Amino acid sequence: MRGKFLSFEGGEGAGKSTQIQLLGENLRSRGFEVVLTREPGGTELGEDLRKIIKYADYGREISQETEALLFAAARAQLVSEVIVPALERGAYVLSDRFVDSSVAYQGAGRVLGMTEIAKLNRFATGGLVPDLTFWIDLPVEVGFARARSRHPELEKKDRMESQELRFYERVREAYVKLAAQNPERIVRIDGEKSIEEIAAQIVFCLNLS
Repeated sequence: MRGKFLSFEGGEGAGKSTQIQLLGENLRSRGFEVVLTREPGGTELGEDLRKIIKYADYGREISQETEALLFAAARAQLVSEVIVPALERGAYVLSDRFVDSSVAYQGAGRVLGMTEIAKLNRFATGGLVPDLTFWIDLPVEVGFARARSRHPELEKKDRMESQELRFYERVREAYVKLAAQNPERIVRIDGEKSIEEIAAQIVFCLNLS
């Protein structure tokens, strides 16, 4: 039996990683095999690309088009090396970001075009789509403040988390559009709720409670 592919989306400071860990623990306690991964990353190649995209000294000179292609390359490797084999084994795959992130961040945030980035990533993933996507939505200012307070050094180290406020506003607007276009797949969750409330909503959506 094919496993289930669940992706987690949201702006900076949304708490995706926390919810992925909590759900992973919940599923393992029920006897399921669980594979946790992140983007970019999840494979040796992907982790190397992550360092280049986010932290390399020359990273700030990377063009927007190159950035989009690097994300797609990391994702293609992740799909073929990790996600598809895990799904074929019947595992739950929980991914911290997937194609929606590129559509939102590169397509809308970088203004490269949501449709164009979606097409690029359909090629990169072979058309793989999550069974369900949990979009943890926060007002931009709230998420921005959380990310900064959590890691005040990020402005110097992380290209993606050091963007101006308007960048994140475009990203959130893109998530709003994606959720409206894919109501059967994307579940919006109020990111201002408590960690426990968010975790309970995710479990409910999966009919695990």
